[in-house]
Amino acid sequence: MLRRYKNKKVDSDWLNTNFPCMMACPAHTNAGRYVGLIAEGRFEEAYRFARDPNPLASICGRVCAHPCETACRRGEIDRPISIRALKRFLTERYGPESKHPVDVNIGRAQNKLPFKVAVVGGGPVGLSAAHDLALMGYLVTIFEAAPVAGGMLYLGIPEYRLPRDVVEAQVREILDSGDITLKLNHAAGRDFTISDLRRQGFDAVVVAVGAHRSRDLSIPGVDLDGVYKGIDFLLNVNLGYKFTIGKKVIVIGGGNVAMDVARSAAREVLRQHAAGVQDLEPSQENVTAVATREMVDISLSALRMGAREVNIVCLERRDEMPAALEEIEEAEAEGIILHPGLGPKRMLGESGKVVGLEMLKTKRVFDENKRFNPAFYENSESQLECDTIIMAIGQAPRLDFLKPEDRVELSPRGLIAVNPQTLMTSAPGIFAGGDCVFGPRLIIDSVADGKRAAIGIDEYLRGQKHPEPIIEVEVFKRHSMPLDFLNINRQPIPMLPLDRRTGMTEVEIGYDEQTAMEEAQRCLHCWVNTVFEGYEEDGTLCILCGGCVDVCPENCLELVSLNRIEFTPETVEHIRKNQERFGVELDEVVADELGIVTGSAMLKDETRCIRCGLCAMRCPVGTISMESYNLVPAEPTGLIS
Repeated sequence: MLRRYKNKKVDSDWLNTNFPCMMACPAHTNAGRYVGLIAEGRFEEAYRFARDPNPLASICGRVCAHPCETACRRGEIDRPISIRALKRFLTERYGPESKHPVDVNIGRAQNKLPFKVAVVGGGPVGLSAAHDLALMGYLVTIFEAAPVAGGMLYLGIPEYRLPRDVVEAQVREILDSGDITLKLNHAAGRDFTISDLRRQGFDAVVVAVGAHRSRDLSIPGVDLDGVYKGIDFLLNVNLGYKFTIGKKVIVIGGGNVAMDVARSAAREVLRQHAAGVQDLEPSQENVTAVATREMVDISLSALRMGAREVNIVCLERRDEMPAALEEIEEAEAEGIILHPGLGPKRMLGESGKVVGLEMLKTKRVFDENKRFNPAFYENSESQLECDTIIMAIGQAPRLDFLKPEDRVELSPRGLIAVNPQTLMTSAPGIFAGGDCVFGPRLIIDSVADGKRAAIGIDEYLRGQKHPEPIIEVEVFKRHSMPLDFLNINRQPIPMLPLDRRTGMTEVEIGYDEQTAMEEAQRCLHCWVNTVFEGYEEDGTLCILCGGCVDVCPENCLELVSLNRIEFTPETVEHIRKNQERFGVELDEVVADELGIVTGSAMLKDETRCIRCGLCAMRCPVGTISMESYNLVPAEPTGLIS
């Protein structure tokens, strides 16, 4: 074996910056790997990569807001890989909703532990935590207030986006993963308190109650008949209760309004509680996505319930909501009418019934300090007739079940305060995550919160830290990308024709095998990289021929003399403190010689590299190799902490 392949190690910080899709996923799903395997037609293996870290993979394949796609490097060339749709392609073949489900948990469950854990809330946080805790060997009981499990997955997302049989299949799979008991119609505060659970012998509790309360809008007319709150509307529709809707509907959109409320609440948590909580604030894009999706879901559900005309009124102008543009265009394609740049002034009524909405033209949404503080043009009133108004202005948690004896601390904004690393609250043994802690969250964020809470509980009860995953390195003898992969366009996701989008029939059809493979071939394989590493004893020292620079199609390599590189005092000091990490890059040059020693250096622009492998093939002495990296669980459960 060549010296370069012995005891090979990888700096995790470097790996994180070069693996954007995986690092953007809160659950650390190895998206690139399963996309690459789809391109090769290895579908079952790909499914295992998609499902292993994510117990809600089938659900995420349909409704995830896919932060991985936002981070995808292919998007810098043309458009990102359709990672979410490719995940759905896999789960339809091997997920619990499929005809041939694959059980990824075989052999992962550990011996039973003498501990009981209560999970309050059967939504994505609770289900994720229960799944991982069960694999670790805990006895888990889920207490769900609703008559069905799934939380807002079942109660808040319309069936035309997320079929109920998919949610039910995913819940069954999780319940089968270990010793988990599900108790429906058990509401915190009504049927039990947190202190009751502790007295019943539960060693730890996860509070995962979500945010099921609609926010209020303080304008005249909100008490008129025909005015509804968004979450109440969705809950009634999704539980199948009778709900009478008019023919002309107005949806008052949340958009950045809900986003700002959520961000303010998150800041309050940061300010009021445990030191070191500096990265908990939800991103603007994520919270906007949650708010916009609520607005669009309500609008399209109203249309499917028989409304002839559905209007969306929102404060932002079209150019102020880029993160929401795809959702808005989807709604407009189905006939929704958007009225951007308008704010509600009052609701108009006759004989106690709503008949219209009076609006003002928006001058600005945020002030000079970027705080939500809308201003309107005077005398810019306009009116829109309607017989139903639905307010989709965001969600808030209902936490009145928490009592002083529970010792769970709340922020002035009404959210639960937690330790950011463990998610343990101010009360030892009581953990919390999801919307009731952070404000509106993406589903995948909630999955990650559940996994983090499970690890926090395990470390709290057993006093053992979870090991970091192992970085597995594979060196390729030869690496090449699919032919013309840069010329393949993003494949559109098949959808039902507009004239067939009736009732609750699922709108998205999904990729077939051929289209999925073609889309997957667009992937840049970020988990593979060029490594420059030569040793004299191996005969692999660089001879400065420049062949790699000449052959690089993206011009991301440059061979320069050292005197063209500025080594700042800060850089030299950093290298001095970490000399062992730069043995290859500096080829035994010590930090204090930088700026003095002469020679050449190869510079690589990582952001432009397309992993084509031409430089490695061109190198006459084998200095350049193509290597792939994968995170391998260091735990017998197969979970990555």
